[in-house]
Amino acid sequence: MLHIVLYQPEIPPNTGNSIRLAANTGAHLHLVRPLGFDLSDKHLARAGLDYHDLARVTVHDDWTACAAALAGRRMFALSTRGAERYDLVEYRDEDVLLFGPESRGLPAEVLASLPQAHTLRIPMYPSNRSVNLSNAVAVVAFEAWRQLGFAGARM
Repeated sequence: MLHIVLYQPEIPPNTGNSIRLAANTGAHLHLVRPLGFDLSDKHLARAGLDYHDLARVTVHDDWTACAAALAGRRMFALSTRGAERYDLVEYRDEDVLLFGPESRGLPAEVLASLPQAHTLRIPMYPSNRSVNLSNAVAVVAFEAWRQLGFAGARM
């Protein structure tokens, strides 16, 4: 099972979409507080539809608690400043995919805590700032799951 971490997400529909994605891929979604919304937000519910009950979601009070809960697993952070393309990594079961908040990305201290080769990027045109959070989660999670043979999927 893959682990997807949304560090301090700000926009409810992005988190709702990620809940739905986690349910459909078997990934475990981790949310790191503070969240930019209440978990009962109607936009979150609309995007996640009825998948919240089908997804494994854990909310952590802060980054320290999340990192401790995921200790011992390989962690890959997504950043526009990433050293490696996301599709060149050989993913393994239990890997962690870490995404930052929509407005600012992951803080420098979080990125610095990982090996440089574990900071990944999604290719895009140079004049653009970033890919939407829920789209980035989908792109990277599906590549990792594909490499794992779509484990658990109905084929």
